[in-house]
Amino acid sequence: MNSSFDINEGTPTDAAAELAFEREAHAGTRARLKLLESKLLNFVPRDMISLLNKGSLFNISLGDQVEKKMAVMFTDMRDFTTLSENMTSQQTFNMLNSYLSMMNPIISAHQGIIDKYIGDAIMVLFPTSSEDALSTALSMLARLKEYNAGRLRAGYRPIQIGIGINTGLLMLGIIGGGNRMEGTVVGRTVNLASRLESFTKIYGTHLLISEYTFCSLADPRRFSIRYLGRVKISEKTPAESIYEVFDYDAPHVKELKTKSLKKFEEAVIYYHSREVARALPILEGIVRENPDDNPAKMYLKRCNDYLETGNYVGAEESFGEVNCSGEYQTGFAEIDHQHQELLAHIRELYEAVMAGKNWGAISATADSLGKHIQVHFEFEEDLMRNHFYPFTSDHIAHHNSYTNNFLELKNDIEAQIENRLFLGLRIHLFLLSRLMNHLTYDDRHLGRFLNECGLLEPDLLP
Repeated sequence: MNSSFDINEGTPTDAAAELAFEREAHAGTRARLKLLESKLLNFVPRDMISLLNKGSLFNISLGDQVEKKMAVMFTDMRDFTTLSENMTSQQTFNMLNSYLSMMNPIISAHQGIIDKYIGDAIMVLFPTSSEDALSTALSMLARLKEYNAGRLRAGYRPIQIGIGINTGLLMLGIIGGGNRMEGTVVGRTVNLASRLESFTKIYGTHLLISEYTFCSLADPRRFSIRYLGRVKISEKTPAESIYEVFDYDAPHVKELKTKSLKKFEEAVIYYHSREVARALPILEGIVRENPDDNPAKMYLKRCNDYLETGNYVGAEESFGEVNCSGEYQTGFAEIDHQHQELLAHIRELYEAVMAGKNWGAISATADSLGKHIQVHFEFEEDLMRNHFYPFTSDHIAHHNSYTNNFLELKNDIEAQIENRLFLGLRIHLFLLSRLMNHLTYDDRHLGRFLNECGLLEPDLLP
């Protein structure tokens, strides 16, 4: 019987075999692609792809980006060069991989995304909360303590790390050029987190967080935190308040830091107000009782250096007039007008305290300021809600933290505390300077958003 197939087309058996071969080849290709993507995801985190709203690594393109609010953590190993100089290259990499493999599960368990390894440093993103970032840092320090016990038993030097955490808005996206691309984050939030890590070396502490991270914590009282002063990140930006988290200091050091917390913060405020002669005896007492309080020792040295040489190391903040000039304006007339009113009332309160006015007049001035704070914050919050500002909850958290600071100062006014100088300096640092930071970053971002909504004239926005 003749087949229905032409001899040149092959037999039915040949066609079936060819089809089976092609199916097997396609299955093999899909398996290899799946394996390739799995391997590549070791270099580009799957969570980062999800944050870019991409379903797969193969869907990302150069220039993909999204604005997010996150906590950013930088960690860095101390004296890595000294640790590795007596090792072979293989031993160095073994040590690094042992350390990083130990920290990786801790980061993942707290919803962290490892953005990159930078030698012995780790950069981590937390799109969930500042609590996750801080809990990760403390867990890393606790695990490192156990790890170092093993290193000491084996005759190796212990490893020390510094950690810096900042929280805020950043741009996450794909950068690069030519045949090289990378997923990363950029912005002031990232820069400050990196600088905080570097400041741990200067202050001799394990963990520093920014004011933005402190304000973002749902309950800061869960942690052992103290104000560590203000630092300049760059010449063109306002000074930033930073905080030390000392939960995993040695027990006796932690206990003494907790005991002296208020006195220490008083000394720091005096120092940053150039009242060095007032800060000095307080710091001497703290260091005498707790010689392992490294930040107190650092400030004590700065005080002595200042008295000997006249050289001041600090945030270099001005205690003069502060106006809402172009660099602070949002472009929204009513918001900028209310900012001017707030600044005027803060200055009035500061001057009333420093001039020695009676407590009744000071209290009345504080009441007036409190009403203006409430009116301004409610106005902004209604504006954000009505126009679906994507970072409303974070902005409101900063408002709440600022209000709490004001209420603490108000309580001191009602108690008629004797130290008027200290009260005045707190008004300047925690009301005036903090407001200027809020205007520079949070409110100007809100202004840009309102401009995009068509509520502002483009040329009004600086």
